[in-house]
Formats: sequence, C-alpha cells, structure tokens
Amino acid sequence: MSAATVEVAWQRVDPRMLLVYPVRELVRFLPVLIGLFLAGTASGRTDWWHGAGIVIPMALGVLRYFTTYFRITPARVELRRGLLNRHQLSTPLDRVRSVDISAPLTHRALGLTIVRIGTGSASKDDEDHLDLDGLPAARARQLRVDLLRLGAPATTGAEPEHLDRVVLRFDPAWVRFAPLTTTGLALAGGALGVVGQAVNTFGGFDRVDPHEVVDSTAGWSAALAVPIGLALLLGAVSALAIGGYVVTNWGFTLTHTGPEHHGAWHLRRGLLTTRETSLDDDRVSGVTTSTPLGLRLARGGRVSAIVTGLGGESRSALLAPPAPRAVVDGVASAVLGTSAPLTAPLSDHGPQARRRRYVRALGPAAVVVVAAVTLVGFDALGTWSLGVVVLLPLAALLARDRAAALGHALVGGHLVARSGSLDRRRDALAVRGVIGWNLRASWFQRRAGLTTLVATTAGGRQRVSVLDVPQDVAVDLAHHAMPDLLAQFLVSPETNHTALRLPDL
Repeated sequence: MSAATVEVAWQRVDPRMLLVYPVRELVRFLPVLIGLFLAGTASGRTDWWHGAGIVIPMALGVLRYFTTYFRITPARVELRRGLLNRHQLSTPLDRVRSVDISAPLTHRALGLTIVRIGTGSASKDDEDHLDLDGLPAARARQLRVDLLRLGAPATTGAEPEHLDRVVLRFDPAWVRFAPLTTTGLALAGGALGVVGQAVNTFGGFDRVDPHEVVDSTAGWSAALAVPIGLALLLGAVSALAIGGYVVTNWGFTLTHTGPEHHGAWHLRRGLLTTRETSLDDDRVSGVTTSTPLGLRLARGGRVSAIVTGLGGESRSALLAPPAPRAVVDGVASAVLGTSAPLTAPLSDHGPQARRRRYVRALGPAAVVVVAAVTLVGFDALGTWSLGVVVLLPLAALLARDRAAALGHALVGGHLVARSGSLDRRRDALAVRGVIGWNLRASWFQRRAGLTTLVATTAGGRQRVSVLDVPQDVAVDLAHHAMPDLLAQFLVSPETNHTALRLPDL
C-alpha cells in the first residue's frame, strides 16, 4: 500500500442519509412486514409484532450508514461496506470509464445524489461499478470533474476554461416517436401483471363467472368488437409509451466540455429521477445508430456511444433518445468528428450472404406452414388460413430487407458495419479502439464460404460484428484496418495476398 493511500482517511456519506436508509429498508422489508402483520393479527399479539417489524428494518438502515465508508486517493477509489459480511471494492483511477450522477425524489428533496463510477469490469455480480450513495449535489459534480480529469491545469500554468458546448436539447415534439418503440408494450405488460396480481390477491377472479361473461358477450359483433378492442389497446400502449418517454427523457441535454476530442460528454435527463452521465472522450471509440422498424418508417432513430470498457452499463452510453433521423445523425457526427462513417456507401456482402438471409427467413416459415397444413388440414384452418398464406410472403419481405441492410466499409479511420431489419444497426468503431479480430464461422457459413468478422475492444463486452462476409474479404478488411496486427499471420504479406495461414485440422 502506497503512502498516498495511507494518508487519506475513510469518509462517510452525508448524515442526511440517516433519513433515507431506514425508509429504504422499510420498503425492502414490506412483504415481510405484511406477513408479520397478518401473523400478529391472527395470534392476537399485534403490539410487539408490529413494533419489531418496524424497528428492525430501521435499525438495519441506521447500521448501514455507520458501516459504509469510502475514500478517494490520488491513485484509487475505494468503497467499504458491511458489518458481518465486509465488502470492499477498489479500482484505479485510470480504470474509470464513466461517472453517473442520479437523484431519486427522496435524494432530490434532501439535496443528495448517487454517484455511480463505472470501472469497465466484466464482473456479473455488481462489481463493475462503485456506488457512492449520499453525496451532496455540488460535491458529486466536482468529484465527476476530478475523476474524469477535466480540471487539470493547462501546460502554461493557467487554469483552462472548460465551457460547455450544447450539442442537443430535448424537443417535446419528439414524443411522437414514443409509440413506435417497445417501451409502451413493456410498460403495458408490467401494468397488466401488477393489476392481475392485485385482483388475484383480493379474490377478484374468484367472483368472475365464466358462463356469465360468455353469455354477456355472445351477442357482440366480432367485426365491431375486434377493432374497438385493438383501438383501445393501441391507445393504452401509446399513452404508456409517451408517459415513460417523458418521465425518462424530460430535460434531455447533451453537452461537451473541454477541447475537442480531449474533454468529456455530459448527459442530463429525467423528470422524477434526474440522471447525469459523463463519458471521457478517450473512452468513446465510436457510435451505434439504431433504427427499429417503427422508427425507420417514421424517419427516426436513436444513437448510443461505443465506450471502451463500459461493459454491461450500456444504458450509460445513450447519446440521444428516439428522435428524428437528422438529429440522430447530427449527434453521431459530432461525437465521431466526421459524418463520413454515416454517409459513406457500404460494400455488399455478395450473393451467398443474400441467399443465406432468404434461407434463414423462409426455412422456418415453410416449416410452420407445412406443419399447420399437415396437422390440421388446410380446410380446417378456417380463419387462420389467411395468416398461414401470408406467412411466406412476409418472411420473403423480411429476408429482402435484411439482405439489403448488410454492408461494411472502412472509412475515416472507422470500421462501419450495418445489419438487421426489425432493429437495423449501423456501428462506426474507430480503428484505434480495436485490440483484436475474431473470425467466427458456423458449419453452414463455412459451406457458403462466409464468416463473421468481430472487432473486439478493450474490456467489457463491446464489439462490432460484420456478419456473413466472404472470408477473403474479411481478412482483407482486417488487414487494411490494422496491417501490423495481421501481417505475421498472412501467407505472403509482401505480395499483398491476404489469405490467413491456418493450421490443418
């Protein structure tokens, strides 16, 4: 342990967290408290049962405050928590990938924040970040500056002026894209689950008579009931999607601080729970623009950053919510420093790749159609026959769209790859962020002479894949991107022949 580490004392979070931790523990123990209440009521001993149920969680909350410490040394960030089961996290400052500042309603009322320090670890047990829960807002923002090294003095000895350059601000008109995402469906599913559970808990389903329901709906016209039901469902899903979009993205602001390519990107959003995210320029290796089918039809999309070592914290890489495509491309160009990776024409992957798209789409659809006709019989399909008949044309349209989406390029020092149909993605990864190449091929790909070229980045699970590209094209692409890395594995690099020298199997 260095002397610098020893000299820095351990600190506690703000004392106002004594008002937050007990309430949080009460909420966590709510199912247990309900059980204690029912058990105490049944036994006739309600007083001490209820008292124990309230005092114990609150005591645990107070204990959590007094057993949580952190310190920030010139070299490391350390967090220690727990009494019986002591847990200590420590990471070097140069491993800091991102800094998120969030403030739920309880924290905002007390002027506190939660600082999440992303470390880029590939751990799956919540050790890929450190949470400093309970720092004053001003101190949290200063800590973010210190961790991302934005406040370092200039070489002349004068303090640099780090002015925020606003790149994007939230436009309320963007809510029109909310119903075209899957957010509404997810919220609707969750709401239906909660309502169903509540009704079942209070015995609501037991009071429903199935025969009465059938008799009351027997006279309904299907031609009228189905459109009305679909319209009501569409309206509910759209309302939930718009509500979730507004709550999550209200006040969305993307700014850049510091000199170009040597500063950091700052993002702020949220209506109820505010969240601020900072990404160091040195960690941002590219962008991903995604256009799901609904957004694509409405000329919209969204963009996120490819952050070296961000790992599972992909939410922190968001650069713009669902918005017009012009806005998405503008943000992506600002992050990349050029629009060439977004506008450059892409190289086709050839007839074998296109044929593979059709086989993978039409094959399962044909199996479903044959199975339906064989098991049920075409005459017995009834009203479902139309769905079976249109399944193959829909699969063909999907295959055509997926084949048209395939493409790649090496432009402006970036590897560009595009694929997908229902969720089309265009990745632009800076070559400087690539640390290795993987060529993966299934048995079917090898039979077609295709492979998948995967460009890997440092830490985390971030990568860019070029799907179903001819093997010689994949090797040539990787070689031109990083000649020094692949030269030793080529058969004859001096003749610019880019076939890999593979071992005999």
